[in-house]
Amino acid sequence: MKTTCTSLPEIQRTAGGAALSALVLDLFKLSSRMLAAGDRLVADLGLTSARWQVLGTIAAAARPQPVAWLARDMGANRQNVQRIVNDLANEGLVSLAPNPHHRRASLVVLTDRGQQAFGAAMCLQAPWINRLAEGLAAWDIETTHGVILAVRRKLEEEGEAEEA
Repeated sequence: MKTTCTSLPEIQRTAGGAALSALVLDLFKLSSRMLAAGDRLVADLGLTSARWQVLGTIAAAARPQPVAWLARDMGANRQNVQRIVNDLANEGLVSLAPNPHHRRASLVVLTDRGQQAFGAAMCLQAPWINRLAEGLAAWDIETTHGVILAVRRKLEEEGEAEEA
């Protein structure tokens, strides 16, 4: 896709585009801060935010899934998720089980140790997230969540259209 915009003064956003642009920039900052805070929260458990996120995705799945499916569910890069799964397997938090539908794509399964680590992380998360929510109206949080979901869906649709 070619663009004719060659300098900053030529950029013209609609009011919605400008508001969304500002939101996205703050979401980047928020994401960095959330990851750092999450890392601090679960550090004593031997986890990082990334490992915690993978454990959570595995725990939330209705049944064991291969790495590619976990990555899809997370909206993450398969190679990054594979690296984390390998680390978690080396530490005994997950195991890899044969996949009856695909010989090379093993299923990722939480071990008892992995379930305990995830459970401990969630016990830390509840009071932490409650403190973050203090002073914020649940309605405002839900509205913001709805906007983020709508933008994510549009991006997913664009990605699917480009892949087709």
